[in-house]
Amino acid sequence: MSSTSNTTRLQEVPAGTPATEVKRIIDADGGVIIKGLFARQVDAMNAEIDPIISKWHEGVRGNEWMEEFAGRQTKRLTQLVARSKVFREQMIDDETMLSYVDTMMLETSDSYWMNAAQVIELQPGEKVQMLHRDLENYPIFRKYGAEAPEVMCNCLVALSDYTEEMGATRVIPGSHRWADFEDRGEQSQTIAAVMEKGDALLYSGKMLHGGGANRSTKPRRALALAFCCGWLVPEEAYPFVVPIEIARTMSARAQQLMGFRSFHNSKLGGGSLWQVDYLELGDFLELNKSEVTAV
Repeated sequence: MSSTSNTTRLQEVPAGTPATEVKRIIDADGGVIIKGLFARQVDAMNAEIDPIISKWHEGVRGNEWMEEFAGRQTKRLTQLVARSKVFREQMIDDETMLSYVDTMMLETSDSYWMNAAQVIELQPGEKVQMLHRDLENYPIFRKYGAEAPEVMCNCLVALSDYTEEMGATRVIPGSHRWADFEDRGEQSQTIAAVMEKGDALLYSGKMLHGGGANRSTKPRRALALAFCCGWLVPEEAYPFVVPIEIARTMSARAQQLMGFRSFHNSKLGGGSLWQVDYLELGDFLELNKSEVTAV
């Protein structure tokens, strides 16, 4: 087993901290807490999703491993672009957040997808989640260990109080630098990423983490907003569930994140992806039509 870090608490920086400083901390520890990143939006977003979450089922349908991984006493709400106006208009393409994501994703990719966006609410009594790396969505990279490219990262936003007793996400700082990514560590090596509502944990897809055990009497709610390189298939198939009418109202950056625009390889060489008859997807869908008309 790889050694643990001497870090007993993740470093915290205020929202607006220069991206280079945020990246420096992530390179050292694997993750960093951004204080108040979405403090202005969380109450309004919660108000939108409260009626849905209150009736949502616990657990997910799937094989035994997936049901265990997702949490049998955890609610997971997806399709947030369609279900939350606050999310799609104020959060998905937040400039500060994306400036931080850029430092990781744009090293090997000209643009990137929103891999998944979901509200994760641990109910009282939920047990600790198995430790994992988000990079494992793409298992080919696991064999490279710390030398693997940064192909995935996550921005985990506290939508409620986020205490250790409530099941704050547990992380192993420094595990993104372990040589052997088959080594997933032990719970004794973890620390809790304690946050206030509106704070965000931004971390590398190489860092080991997992949901904590909710030993409290209150649900612990978070928004998990993950990203992956533009040349990888994302977890959620947004073009099939987000109505084109909603996509048309969103920024070009948000459309790119959701897969409504093509991906072009220039940084590392290669061709264009996600096209129709070699036509840029944004043009095929006439997403630029209103902009052209306005000119």
